[in-house]
Amino acid sequence: MSRLLISIRNEIRRRNYSYKTEQSYIMWAKRFIKFCNMNHPLEVDQKQIVHFLNYLANECHVASSTQNQALCALGFLYREVLNHPVGVLDGLKMAKRYHHIPVVLSEGEVKQILNEMDGVKSLIVQLLYGSGLRISECLRMRIQDLDFDYRQIEVRNSKGARDRITMMPEKLITHLKNQISKVQFLHQRDLAKGLGEVLLPKALAKNIPVLQKNCAGNTFSHLAKLEEIL
Repeated sequence: MSRLLISIRNEIRRRNYSYKTEQSYIMWAKRFIKFCNMNHPLEVDQKQIVHFLNYLANECHVASSTQNQALCALGFLYREVLNHPVGVLDGLKMAKRYHHIPVVLSEGEVKQILNEMDGVKSLIVQLLYGSGLRISECLRMRIQDLDFDYRQIEVRNSKGARDRITMMPEKLITHLKNQISKVQFLHQRDLAKGLGEVLLPKALAKNIPVLQKNCAGNTFSHLAKLEEIL
């Protein structure tokens, strides 16, 4: 990774932006540099920035939200990383925003979909539907986030670095407990083989690395491997 991309990453992490934002901003920086024939952003003028954003709308036919994301990424690059704000972009043509009526599945249609699924994937989808979780929140769920006494799930470090509590569907309690037993079984097998590592927050992973091999993993962290073994 070039020094410029490393600087973008470091600046984003210093502000505790989400990992998806980090990936997105770095991706747009790469695309912009390639569009400018691999010239450094400080070597191109404001017209080239406008040309790139108009190219996304006119030639690539991106959605308005995508073009706006690219604009935010380039604004962050010039303002926060290069300390060279771009100012007003004359001649910028924003992509047209379309308003669509959302398609909502009926209760019967949801049941039909769930009936065609089984195993871990079915449990994940039922949690998304019954608890209102995002897919990333569900996959990062830890055992300690499940409160069976109060029938609730604690969502940690969600979008916007916010924590929240959501309901735990009564029908999924037994399935969740079974999933915990499977993950703990797999974790013990991994430990016996000298493995069993688990992701930890940055501060803990750096200061107490031994915990990475001694604590239980995410509730869904070993799903694919578990299905292959059992």
